Amino acid sequence: MNAFTAEFLGTMLLILMGCGVVANVILKGTKGNGSGWIVITTGWALGVFIGVTVAGPYSGAHLNPAVTISLAIAGKFAWASVPAYIGAQMLGAATGAFLIWLSYNDHFNQTEDKATKLAVFSTGPAIRNYPLNFICEVIGTFALLFVILFFTDAKIQDATGTTIGLGSLGAIPVAFLVWVIGLSLGGTTGYAINPARDLGPRIMHAILPMKNKGGSDWAYSWIPVIAPITGGTLAAALYLFLV
Repeated sequence: MNAFTAEFLGTMLLILMGCGVVANVILKGTKGNGSGWIVITTGWALGVFIGVTVAGPYSGAHLNPAVTISLAIAGKFAWASVPAYIGAQMLGAATGAFLIWLSYNDHFNQTEDKATKLAVFSTGPAIRNYPLNFICEVIGTFALLFVILFFTDAKIQDATGTTIGLGSLGAIPVAFLVWVIGLSLGGTTGYAINPARDLGPRIMHAILPMKNKGGSDWAYSWIPVIAPITGGTLAAALYLFLV
């Protein structure tokens, strides 16, 4: 499997599980309806674990344009590969959102509230205040990238000095990181912290047929794209300064 395919599949699985848990919690008539924020944040965290497990050995499992750009700024990733990675992430995010629309189609049709339908696909602010919404996404993504830049290789050594890889367990730290960001910082804007995560599904919301779906809130859509890249850039800059 090449890096493009890995980023596509990893991001698709991330969105499939992440948007899927939102759909299960908020759409009308689902078995998980009303189960709450802890379920949503846990589902997203485990979705990250699954995506990183699949893509990690082949692409490094960025699954996020902000991660890709920040690693390039920090000198840990080649700039020449950035466009292909971002393209794969966007396509994967859109495909994952399409699969959620397909899986929950009956529940979308039963849900009357337009904002609830949009919330399955993309993030939105609890209180609409664009400057503060932007800052919240910058802070969340800064935390994500700053910690990721300090992650070490998922390897340990036994008593003889032999290096042992941790395999899929190496995906656990980033899953916990996304989980705590959701629990601690996600209540203001829904913690997009990933341009592909928000923009890809938002585009699918705009083009997929749904009963009484309403608009896709394009007036807000620039924040979960620009703010994560800004936060990631600041994290990379501070990392270079310190290290």
